[in-house]
This record gives sequence, C-alpha cells and structure tokens, in this order.
Amino acid sequence: MAEKEIKGIKKFFEEFKAFAMRGNVLDMAVGVVVGSAFTAIVNSLVDDVINPFIGLFFNADFSDVVISLGGSSIKIGNFVNAIINFLIVAFVLFIVIKAINSLHKKPAAEEAPAEPTTKVCPYCQSEISIKAVRCPQCTSKLEGFPEIND
Repeated sequence: MAEKEIKGIKKFFEEFKAFAMRGNVLDMAVGVVVGSAFTAIVNSLVDDVINPFIGLFFNADFSDVVISLGGSSIKIGNFVNAIINFLIVAFVLFIVIKAINSLHKKPAAEEAPAEPTTKVCPYCQSEISIKAVRCPQCTSKLEGFPEIND
C-alpha cells in the first residue's frame, strides 16, 4: 500500500511539474513580475512628478471633505482622491503605452499593385479596356474573340 501511495505522490508531482513548466504559466509569471516593476515606475512617476506638478496649480487633496448624515460621517474626500489618482495613473499609463507601442510599430506591408484595367492593342498600340476582345480604334480581333463557325 505504501508503494502505491508513493507512486501516486510521484505522479502528482510530475503532473504539477508539467503544469508549472508549461509556457503559458511561465509567461504569466514573468508578466506578473514585470507588471509589478512597471507599476512601481508608473506610481513613482505619478506620485513624485505629476502630482506635485498639479499641486502647483491647485490643491488636489480632498481627504478633509466629509458628509455628515445623522451623526455618521462619510469620507467622500478620500473617494474623490482615489478617483483623481486613478484618472491620473490611467492617463499616464495610456501615454507610456502609446509611446512604447509607437517604438515597436511594424512597418506597413507594401500594398500589392492594383490589377491593370487597360491593355495595349498589339496592332495599333492604343490603350483599350482589358476586357475588350476587339480594338475600338483599329477593329482588330484580340485574344478571347469568339469564333463563329458557319
């Protein structure tokens, strides 16, 4: 019985190892770590650069705003501060991501040349419709002209 349990445990850990080493799980782990570091950069940009700059023009701290209702107080100012900080972070993140995406922009694929709509008559060298079977200038029979057997 003990040997069967050991095999079951080994199988369990082999399955876990296969799951943990799959590309998606590792990619997700790397994404979380890089995202955490990027969050620190964006938060520092907002807290240390943008918020003080905004503070030069007006006081953006609403934490003292409170609504009193029947003896209880609702700290609406903290909520307003959170909304303002979210909007600032979202805007900065939008600008940063837009800048990064512009650096990684792939060159536009070359457009295929448009199909020709005209051709040159091999007899009179005039330009005619590509669908023409008889030249309107010299009345020569061109490729595709239907032969009528009498």
